[in-house]
Amino acid sequence: MKILITGGAGYIGSTAANKFLDNGHDVTIIDSLITGSKLNIPKKSTFIKSDIGDIKKLKKHINHKYDVVLHFAALIDNQESVTQEKKYLKNNFLNLKKFINYCIKIGIKNFIFSSSAAIYASSSEKMNENSLITPSAPYGKSKLKLENFLIKLSKNINYVILRYFNVAGVEKKMRSGFRINKNKSLFNNLCKSYIKKSLFYIYGKKYDTIDGTAIRDYIYVSDLVDVHYFFSQILKKKKIRTIINCGYGKGYSVLSVINKFNNLLNKKIKYKFVNKRSNDIGYSVADTKKLNYIYKFKNNKNKMSIMINTSIDWYKKKSK
Repeated sequence: MKILITGGAGYIGSTAANKFLDNGHDVTIIDSLITGSKLNIPKKSTFIKSDIGDIKKLKKHINHKYDVVLHFAALIDNQESVTQEKKYLKNNFLNLKKFINYCIKIGIKNFIFSSSAAIYASSSEKMNENSLITPSAPYGKSKLKLENFLIKLSKNINYVILRYFNVAGVEKKMRSGFRINKNKSLFNNLCKSYIKKSLFYIYGKKYDTIDGTAIRDYIYVSDLVDVHYFFSQILKKKKIRTIINCGYGKGYSVLSVINKFNNLLNKKIKYKFVNKRSNDIGYSVADTKKLNYIYKFKNNKNKMSIMINTSIDWYKKKSK
């Protein structure tokens, strides 16, 4: 298949690019390199340095039909979006809207889009695809706008919208991963504290959870990419328009993740509680019944250990 990947120099996009190349597919990557890294781009791919909203430039390169478009290009800092709402609206929705319209115009009809659990309202229950939608920050709002736009276009396109929960870990071959100096995820920050022996800050200790810290559902990046690959095969063969949660359906508190790091690495990460951040919610865990009905993860054991160990190995590699 001919695969077009936006944001293919980023963490998840580059991992997906390698997956498709490994399986003999032709991959073209579009990335502005604002948040992505050129070092993540596989050598066998075709690379176009461009913003997805620069249609004039893309017309010179994207002028034929791709079998499937995988969209990863986005700004993803939930906290930053609070103070830079217009920037997130432009990058995550308005530019993408232009890009989708152009793709449809030239005959591309199959899309897999990255959305986020950030669109859901705060809840003490697992979130299914029909749960209450109330984004707490502009990042989530930009993702919701995109979803609604795609649904309106459903007569013209086939799509799978994947609502990511918390993505972690690095592919085992260590070819691409998160940017250690820009990634603000829990795993990256814990790796930093472990390697540099620095204090780790926990935002909030009074959530209505088992230990007072926020609970999240983590999914291994390679498993998430496998889900994309699976649905790309379906899109090639038949019409489909659906929304799917992507997680394991198991929640881990911040303290429990720290304890797992400590147990695996036989080293104690020192931490300090600070005030919770605005727009953070206490509980975000996927109801994965819909995904599990369609797709089964391979070797679904010890994934937390894999996510931790690969993250540490990647951080060591990139911090040398």
